[in-house]
Amino acid sequence: MIKRCALIVVCLISSLSASAELSRYTAGRLQQANQLAQDEKFKQAITVLRETNTSFDYDKAFVARVMAVFYWQDGQTKHAIEQMEYAVTSGLLKDEQAWVSERMLADLYLTERQFKQALKHYYQLVEMVPKDHQKNDIWLRIAQSHYQLEQWHDVVESAKRYLNEDVQDRLQPLSLMLGAQLALKLPHDAIITLGQLIEIEPKKLQWWRQLSTLQVQVGKEKQALGTLSLAKLNGLALSQNDRRILAQLYAKQGIPERAAIEISQLKDAQADIQLLVEQATYWQLAKQWDTAISIWKKAVQTAPKYNWNLAQLLIQQGYYKESVSVLDKVEGRQVAVALAKTRVFYKLKQLDKALSQAKRAEQLEPSSQAKSWIKFLSQQGAASNLPQTEA
Repeated sequence: MIKRCALIVVCLISSLSASAELSRYTAGRLQQANQLAQDEKFKQAITVLRETNTSFDYDKAFVARVMAVFYWQDGQTKHAIEQMEYAVTSGLLKDEQAWVSERMLADLYLTERQFKQALKHYYQLVEMVPKDHQKNDIWLRIAQSHYQLEQWHDVVESAKRYLNEDVQDRLQPLSLMLGAQLALKLPHDAIITLGQLIEIEPKKLQWWRQLSTLQVQVGKEKQALGTLSLAKLNGLALSQNDRRILAQLYAKQGIPERAAIEISQLKDAQADIQLLVEQATYWQLAKQWDTAISIWKKAVQTAPKYNWNLAQLLIQQGYYKESVSVLDKVEGRQVAVALAKTRVFYKLKQLDKALSQAKRAEQLEPSSQAKSWIKFLSQQGAASNLPQTEA
């Protein structure tokens, strides 16, 4: 906006000589004020114009117009608005003079966060644009104003009007549009916008992260996996949380080994209990049983409650002797532990211990499973005591 207002100053002052409607007296006062302003003596320049006495309405409007610029350059935006409002509403400024003045007034309102007033003038400006002036950036200002007012539908429409033209700056309007689409809960539209933003700023992780989140939200988890994977491949520094989400997406797509590897590469992956549990779980899903066992062993050193997970996997893989000592460390789960030991001791051909554990399970909580074990083991024990006949 600073560059634009500086350009307006030039336009205003250069038009002094071209304006045949200005009285000689007023033109002289304006030239005097302009000379002071060029030396950055804005307060003196304003005083000269404020003390200019003229009975001509056009002179008053033109003086107000120039004074508004000087007020703005002096940092007195509210006074600048008052003077430019007077100049514009007078209706005496014509053609390009009127358009440029109203443009500055709209920009001043925007600077002062008076968005409704700014919009009133911006919408008037786009109706008639003088030659050699563009209305593209006006639509951008309109989008910005609607955004501040949280008028999301209007943000989208005005941003589209801006983007429909051949413009260089696409980042800002697309960012405004994205914010509006998210507020309106339009995830499919936001996904398209994020794709355009990534083309412009491929190194901005925020866009990739938001895109993957929305893809998950609309049920496109495979695309979300591709998004985060590509972000990582492009060298973006994914956060710990990003990597965990990436691992979850790998697992959901049936690639648990990649999920486990992703978690194993995180900071404190070999010490943080939650990360250890995630790794062990993913290795199990990948049927990498021994690797999962090794990770569960690390986990139980910090959190003994995971001894049950370790014991179950040891039993599954036939490490029966090792599983006994682990089962002894399991807290709670008395019935489940007794039944697990029943199975383990049976596999180790220690039938008396197996039967003892089955009876313990039945005593703690009667169940058909415990009864079945007791019956089966009792029969096995009886059979083993039968006298052997000679062949």
